[in-house]
Amino acid sequence: MHTTNELQLLLEMLPQEIGQSLYHHPQRDALVEVVLDLGRRPEARFPSQAEYLSEQVVTQGQLQDCTDRVGHFGADNRAGIEQTLHRISAIRNRQGEIIGLTCRVGRAIEGTIAMIRDLVETGQSILMLGRPGVGKTTALREIARVLADDLNKRVVIIDTSNEIAGDGDIPHPAIGRARRMQVARPELQHQVMIEAVENHMPEVIVIDEIGTELEALAARTIAERGVQLVGTAHGNQLENLIKNPTLSDLVGGIQSVTLGDDEARRRGSQKSVLERKAPPTFEIAVEMQERQKWVVHESVTDTVDRLLRGNQPARQIRTVNEQGQITITQEIPQVPLGRRTGRGGQYSTPSTPTLKRHAAGHVLPFPQRVETEPVVIPQPERLLSDWEIDAIPPAQNNSETSLSLYPYQMSRSLVEQVIEQLKLPVRVVGGVERADAILTLKANLRKHANLRRMAEGYGLPIYAVKANTVAHIASTLQQALGQEDKSVKPDLESSESAYSGDEDDEWDALEEARLAVEQVVIPKGQPVELLPRSAHVRKLQHEFIEHYRLKSSSFGVEPNRRLRIYPA
Repeated sequence: MHTTNELQLLLEMLPQEIGQSLYHHPQRDALVEVVLDLGRRPEARFPSQAEYLSEQVVTQGQLQDCTDRVGHFGADNRAGIEQTLHRISAIRNRQGEIIGLTCRVGRAIEGTIAMIRDLVETGQSILMLGRPGVGKTTALREIARVLADDLNKRVVIIDTSNEIAGDGDIPHPAIGRARRMQVARPELQHQVMIEAVENHMPEVIVIDEIGTELEALAARTIAERGVQLVGTAHGNQLENLIKNPTLSDLVGGIQSVTLGDDEARRRGSQKSVLERKAPPTFEIAVEMQERQKWVVHESVTDTVDRLLRGNQPARQIRTVNEQGQITITQEIPQVPLGRRTGRGGQYSTPSTPTLKRHAAGHVLPFPQRVETEPVVIPQPERLLSDWEIDAIPPAQNNSETSLSLYPYQMSRSLVEQVIEQLKLPVRVVGGVERADAILTLKANLRKHANLRRMAEGYGLPIYAVKANTVAHIASTLQQALGQEDKSVKPDLESSESAYSGDEDDEWDALEEARLAVEQVVIPKGQPVELLPRSAHVRKLQHEFIEHYRLKSSSFGVEPNRRLRIYPA
């Protein structure tokens, strides 16, 4: 990571004695902020500690000297130093006189979004959450630069407090080619957001600190116009937004719904429940718990619905170590938390369906048990099965051949799984600047014109995968390495479709039933017809649906006989 902080300019703004003390301080580069309060000793704050810088207390004259060296204080009592990212915040008394200053160090850190760069490139709207000082603004600044410079998108930053692009009329170089719109007064931020869309034709809008209902409504308006949003909001976790009536619209809004007697009894809940009333403004949410640990909700819709129903949401924990290696840990709790039965305050937990083993493989139960500890699992919906491994010719590992690969809008975990299973000399990297080649789907070559320009800019070849399946990824990787064994090369189109073993058919049929029940039958109260299946597979579907206490029946004539699921 490359850091730019222009710390010397901040030290020159401080009183001479304080500035000199910080200039020679051993932890100078880790400085977070300097606090100057009238009648108190000056204090420097570092990530792990705080210490006084002088035995002398701060005087009114020293505060006045500091304010004379910075820009004008706005209605939000914030000012800055020209052409820097530092923020000076004032504390005033009842007469409006400044009696305290908080001098926050602003840093531009390249590489800080390596943990979520794959999410940024998807084009989906991203909401960043976290406590003050965890690095939300620094991440926004880097996201704006990456989108503008690396992905060649039209990016407009709504910079209310001049904290993202620095003070003054000329934006700080840290935002790259992104453009910055300043806001005269904080209460006008929502108007400038709409003005940016109407006047400047952006592809991406970056917003810091969405804090009012008008700003939340403006963000929804922008998202509905097809513009990618990247912003931060007041809250430490996604649950905080759900409980915040001002900002709940960012996650779809919350409304009270009265259930019928049968539905309330089936859910094991009260008749009056809370439900999401609209699609979320942001598709992805990132909880910045620490600077090196972020929790990702790749589907805000699913997370909010689970939380409102009293279930644990799926969480993806991303961490980065000092060597820059990123670890993704996926937690997928499938069993609902205990819920009130409505009498005596007791809680009931639905039983977990268990499926028997069939044929040579196995079928995972739906839903699965809650993992008490985080486990690292692949991103795709299921693990690599035995028949898929057998269908792919094993590659001979050539230690002299090594390929650094950047997966563009593909499941990184699925690619890594194929590499590990076949022992390929390929290394997956998190940035295109460190790659020897780009791996992507053929569909992306047509949909994303920036992809070709990015590859040409870095002089990298693009390996296109026909479909996001194990066999196609493996075949493409082996062709890239020149390790493909033509004598045993399978016909991918026929090998994947020709296999109609019980395990694969059972897996697809049960997954189809689960999605139908959880997405249509239960929430919408509508019957659903499934695809035609064999008698053996239909029997498994019947057994599976019984665990939801729902009824199903078979109808039609073979080979088109299929299942119909009825609401409770």
